Amino acid sequence: MTSFKDYFETVSMLLKECKNRHVKISTVESCTGGLISALLTSIPGSSSVVERGFVTYSNDAKIDMVGVPLALIEQYGAVSRQVCCAMAEGAIKNSLADFALAVTGIAGPDGGTLSKPVGLVYIACAYKGYMTQDTKCLFKGDRESVRIKTAEKAFELGLTVIRKN
Repeated sequence: MTSFKDYFETVSMLLKECKNRHVKISTVESCTGGLISALLTSIPGSSSVVERGFVTYSNDAKIDMVGVPLALIEQYGAVSRQVCCAMAEGAIKNSLADFALAVTGIAGPDGGTLSKPVGLVYIACAYKGYMTQDTKCLFKGDRESVRIKTAEKAFELGLTVIRKN
């Protein structure tokens, strides 16, 4: 089983890059339910970088907490590129952060459909002043595995985005 220690290197690098750039980070999590924030804050010194985390498991939370437009959810569904990007951008608008990671997906074991199967996840990274970056993933495995792989991919995307800009 993967433990927090397995993520220390990537998470530490992301936190270090944010700290070096004087960038605060926020998270918006649906399918991971706070796992990304937990991993970020498991690193000593993370309080100088982590601004806040939003757990937006329901559609109402996505709308109320980070301002995702209901029309986006109705048109594309909560598990979509459009909603994920709106979540990340909403984190910046609704916090003191300059940088945000957002995830939405279907961790399973149920809830999947033919067009949106279990393991489908969208990850977005918004960085104030830059274009929001996103990725679509289809992970295999059980619920825990999907959630862990989502967190890992979110950290990788975040590190790529901050280093690129």
